[in-house]
Amino acid sequence: MINYEVMFIIDPALEDDAKEATIEAVKGIIAAEGEVGNTDVWGMRKLAYPIQKKSEGYYVVIEFKAEPTLPKELDRRLKISDNVMRHLIINKDEK
Repeated sequence: MINYEVMFIIDPALEDDAKEATIEAVKGIIAAEGEVGNTDVWGMRKLAYPIQKKSEGYYVVIEFKAEPTLPKELDRRLKISDNVMRHLIINKDEK
């Protein structure tokens, strides 16, 4: 298994329970084929540039271990999610 990290920005207009549901959904996608590691919720932060006319976002970072096929599926599902404004998946083992 390879070590990965996903950072995503959730729409700040969502209610707190919707933000938690989005985080749990991402963890569920990862847990189906991999192992969820440390989850670090950064909370509301100012964006470097406006995204969808919003200047703030709710940041979350999740470390996980998975086979090389999981990041592609996770990327696809995060792209179509209305709650996630941006995301980035990093291979931590790659040099």
